[in-house]
Formats: sequence, structure tokens, C-alpha cells
Amino acid sequence: MNERIGELLVKENLLSADQLDQAREQASTKGQRLGAQITQLGFLDEEELTEFVAKQYGVPSIQLADFEIDPEVVQLIPEEVARKHNVVPVNRAGSTLILATADPSNIFALDDIKFLTGYNIQPVVAAEEAIRNSIETYYEQEDLLEEVMAGFDDHGIDFVTDEDDFDAAAANQEASDAPVVKLVNLILTDAISKKASDIHIEPYEKSFRVRYRIDGVLYEVMKPPLKLKNAIISRLKIMSELDIAERRLPQDGRIKLKLGKGREMDFRVSVLPTLFGEKIVLRLLDKSNLQLDMTKLGFAEPQLGDFKENIHQPFGMVLVTGPTGSGKTTTLYSALSELNGVGENLSTAEDPVEFNLQGINQVQMHEDIGLNFAAALRSFLRQDPDIIMVGEIRDFETAEIAVKAALTGHMVLSTLHTNDAPSTVNRLLNMGIEPFLVASAVNCIVAQRLARKICTECVADDPEVSREDLISAGLVEDEIQAFQPQKGLGCAQCSETGFKGRMAVYEVMVMTDELKEFVLNGASSAEIKREAIRGGMVTLRRSALDKLLEGVTTLSEVFRVSAADSF
Repeated sequence: MNERIGELLVKENLLSADQLDQAREQASTKGQRLGAQITQLGFLDEEELTEFVAKQYGVPSIQLADFEIDPEVVQLIPEEVARKHNVVPVNRAGSTLILATADPSNIFALDDIKFLTGYNIQPVVAAEEAIRNSIETYYEQEDLLEEVMAGFDDHGIDFVTDEDDFDAAAANQEASDAPVVKLVNLILTDAISKKASDIHIEPYEKSFRVRYRIDGVLYEVMKPPLKLKNAIISRLKIMSELDIAERRLPQDGRIKLKLGKGREMDFRVSVLPTLFGEKIVLRLLDKSNLQLDMTKLGFAEPQLGDFKENIHQPFGMVLVTGPTGSGKTTTLYSALSELNGVGENLSTAEDPVEFNLQGINQVQMHEDIGLNFAAALRSFLRQDPDIIMVGEIRDFETAEIAVKAALTGHMVLSTLHTNDAPSTVNRLLNMGIEPFLVASAVNCIVAQRLARKICTECVADDPEVSREDLISAGLVEDEIQAFQPQKGLGCAQCSETGFKGRMAVYEVMVMTDELKEFVLNGASSAEIKREAIRGGMVTLRRSALDKLLEGVTTLSEVFRVSAADSF
């Protein structure tokens, strides 16, 4: 507050001349503003002072405590500028920024912020203490980040690079900005410790955020300062050995991180240009977490028997279907691990190769040079194969070669993107494969989803789930007589989510002679599903409900991962 206001307070008999002199002396001694001293000495309360200043300058006054300020608005003014002038941005409307200040007569501060932000400034008066509290609250994120980074030790963490392709210029750039290197290492190692499957680093117009996908659900974990956006993205591109100058085209790469004690972690990196910068998604590939024991994947006992019996057939095709991130690769790898023996030649065509499996010939696809699934399959057939795994059947050409391979004495494993097992048949027919070839080649189709498991540390009864809810989900009266649904309350072990870990929910459809007849006769997916259920198939919904009855998951997860069995 300036001297003029102090004199006006005396003139209006709200302050005595002695009180003003005392406040001036204290302000000078402590290096604080005059207004702060007047309120601290108890001569006026903050609300009275704010109202008086607002009235004198003809501007509105506001109670900052009643406002929730948009973080994007706060970021328009750097923290050091807000602290220097003791101001906080409140809102913006078009080209105008509404700015809370205790001293609307400070033209230098208003001009400085107008120049800095490019907005027209409309001041409103607020109490000095309230402004300071708002600055502490809304700029806390960056301070927290600095605190976290200060306590983070990244010794023993290093990333592996190909020395032949090492870029000296990139090395110089990374060495010049140690805090960014440390922050990126923190993001990567924190994701590992939280058992995340993906890291999303996303730029927006006025903000920048980091999210982890944990047990299939995204959680926001950090909002680094917007000014670090380009440095963080460049650092990740250097680690992935990508072109840091290319910002207009998507790029893909890999990072290998050494974590000490002989442990390594691979990250698959995808860079996508968006409207406000490059978004980076990293998929964590932790071989130590790869579950290759088929008995622990989530199969019910009869389902596991059917699946094992069909992958051990001398020839034919076994298809695993489901959306991206539903665990299809893990199921296929566990099947390959089961089949992997000295007497068998196993070859896989993958895009990308997620894990290296000992004793299996894995081939990475490169579309840009013509090495796609169809080309790899053709080559495999000249390599004396026994078992072939195709990462995904995407088109007629790949499907045709896979079917022919299955009909000529080879076991073919592959994936498709379909909603359930019965609709996979129609997907193959839509691709152009003849019904008699589908009926002859396909042994078994497995549909799967991943459902979150209730945290065992905070599991409790869930009184919110009614009997009507359970019946509408597909359970019958007899099943729910003595059944009590459960949920996780949230604890430190599960990061307050109530869930920890995931398990697969399966639908295994064995192509019996009856089902093959249906396929040959051009039956619809619904007709095939009805016949499969009549023959003993357990649907995705029923598998999920069985997990619910076992107390492993919740009703909300059942609804999230499976659709009702309507025909």
C-alpha cells in the first residue's frame, strides 16, 4: 500500500497520525508493506482496509478465500513475479486478466504484468494476507516438485545406449540440464515403483501433466512446470535415440534403464505431435513381472484344460481376442513358453517384440521396409516351422497365409481385435476368408479382459451393492443367498484406490463339430454364441461373475470389463 492511502485513512479518522507513524516505522524496519503493518498492529482489520482501498480507487473488492482459481490462469504469471508484486491472477475473460492486488495504484506492477502476459489487466482489491495465502496454495505444485526432486537419489540409474549411434551433441544437451535429467529419472523410477503399465506425458495450452496407468486406469501424478515441457520431451527423445529436431511426425523408440542390482527395465516409447506439443507415451516392459505360468493367469480349471488341449494339437489355429491392453500378449507368451521345447521350431512375428524369450525366434516388424506380418509369415514357411505366432491378424493377406499354414501341418497362434469369441468367426469371414477354411483351420478362440483385484490389505464388505444389482448383473437367487459383495476401502498399499493387481477373465470357445456346422451354414454371432454356451462355453460376463463370487473383484469391475449376455 502506498503513503497516500495511509494519509487518507488518517483523514477519514480510521487511523490516528501516531498509529500511521508507528506503522511506517515498523514497515521500514521489517521491510514490509505499510498495509500489512497496519493490520498486524491491530489498528484495522483486513476486511475494513480492503473495503476502504477498493472504495478509494473505484475498483471491486473480493474475498480470495471464497474463490477457486483455475490452475491454468495461475500459470499465466510466474511465481517470482506474483511474489514480487504480491498479486495473484483470479480469472480471465477474453483478452482481460482479472488480477487481485492489495494496491491498485501500483501502476508499475500492472504494466509489468500486462507486458509479461499480453492481457489487459483489470485489478480487484484483496487483503494482502489472503493474496500471500493464495500464492502459497496455487504455486505449491512447483515447490512440491522441487522438494520431491531434492529428496530423489538417481545414483545407480543409467540408461543403455548403442555406442555406435551415440550422438555427441545430444549428450552435451542432456549434460547441460541436470535437473531435467533428474526429473525424467524420477518419473520413470516412480512409475516402476507404483507398478504402472504406461506413462503418459501430455502437453496442453497452459498446462503440462504426467499420468500413470495403474491396473488399467489412468491417474494424474504430477504437473511439472510448463517451462520444462520442451526440455523433458527432448530428454526422453535423446534417451530413446530419436530425432529431437523432428517435431511434426510420430516417432517410436525404446529406452533401456539400468536400475542397479543387475535389474533392467525396458520402455517402449511413442511420440505423437499434438496441437500444443509432442505427447509421449511409454509402455513399461518388465520381464520380472511377466507371468508365463498358465495356471496363474486367471483361467478357470475347465477353461485351462480346453486351452492347453488345443495349443498342443499338431496343427490348426488358436486365436486370442480382446482390445488393446487386455493381456493377449501375456496369454500368447505363456502358451509359447508351454510349447517351447528342444524338439520344436518356434517363430514369432511381432510389432513390437515386447519381451525376449529364450529359445524362440522372434522377428520385429518394419512396415517401412516391407517387413509386415504377411511377409514374415511367408518367410517362416520356408524356415521349417512347427509353431508360428503372428502378433496380429489385421488384413486378408495375413489371415489367408495364417489359415493355409494352419491347414498344412503347423500350429498357428495369433490375436484379433473383437468383442468376444463368437464374433471372431464373423471377423475372419468379413476379411474374406471362406467359411469352410475358417471351420477347418480354427481349433479354439479365446476372448479375454483384465479386471482389477480388490486390495487384500483393505478389503471390506460392500453394503452399497443390493440383491437387485447382483440379479441384474446375471446372478441367480441361489448364488446370492449367502454371498456378501466386497470392495477395497483404500490404503497406502493400493494408493487409496481399493484395487491392487489385475487378473484375466476368459471366454474359451472350442470349435466343436457342431460349431463348425454353424460356421459352414453362415450362422450369425448370436447363433454361434448360443450354440457355444449350450456346448459348455463360459462367457466373459459369467467368468467375471465367478470372480465376483470368489470375492476377488467388485461388481463395478464386472460391468467395466464385460457386457451382458444378450442374444
